[in-house]
Amino acid sequence: MKITWLGHSAFRIETAKAKILIDPFFTGNPAFAGLDAKDAAEGISHILLTHGHGDHVGDTIALAEETGAVVLANADLAAWLGKKGVAKVDMGNTGGTISFDGFTVTFTQAHHSSAQITEDGVSHSLGNANGLMLHFDDEPSVLHMGDTDIFTDMGLINELHQPDIGLVPIGDRFTMGGAVAALACQRFFDFKHAIPCHYGSFPIIDQTAEKFVKGMEGTRTRVEAPATGATLSF
Repeated sequence: MKITWLGHSAFRIETAKAKILIDPFFTGNPAFAGLDAKDAAEGISHILLTHGHGDHVGDTIALAEETGAVVLANADLAAWLGKKGVAKVDMGNTGGTISFDGFTVTFTQAHHSSAQITEDGVSHSLGNANGLMLHFDDEPSVLHMGDTDIFTDMGLINELHQPDIGLVPIGDRFTMGGAVAALACQRFFDFKHAIPCHYGSFPIIDQTAEKFVKGMEGTRTRVEAPATGATLSF
């Protein structure tokens, strides 16, 4: 498995059977500057969305048209994307699991909002914010927490799914900050690897992973904080 951080909460995951983008926010993402969108989206088979905010839906509509990838989102967001012309839309909701060739995706809880004011000036309610729990055939399991604060039911997510790798929001202001994210990882999860995200993009959120890295010192979890565009192999 290869995981590439594309800035903010965007990731590319490559496995033996799939090439996946999660929350592909490229256009307008300061942290994506200098990277190539075509390279990031090369050969993708699936686009997975945690929620409906613009910095997570990002370039989904254009990428789906260009690549023919299947887009998975909560039911409200998926319906909205279908009306926007996305041809291959799959939908689910909190607690539901969707099976694809070689992997499954379960919508987990996240404490966040999901409405979006679009180019028509109207605020659209785009369902619940979620995390995404990915189980693969013969490869590590991955939890993208989405945008969230800490909550005690994270313990149930770990009990049910036992994720190996956590993609953890740490930027503060719109999600939990680094110190609280570290507490969440220690108290409720048993990750082998944790990759921080949702930081270092916009000026109003934390610019480094320092607080998270410090908070995770002495734990069995290996914290990986790659440069934007860097790829990790597991």
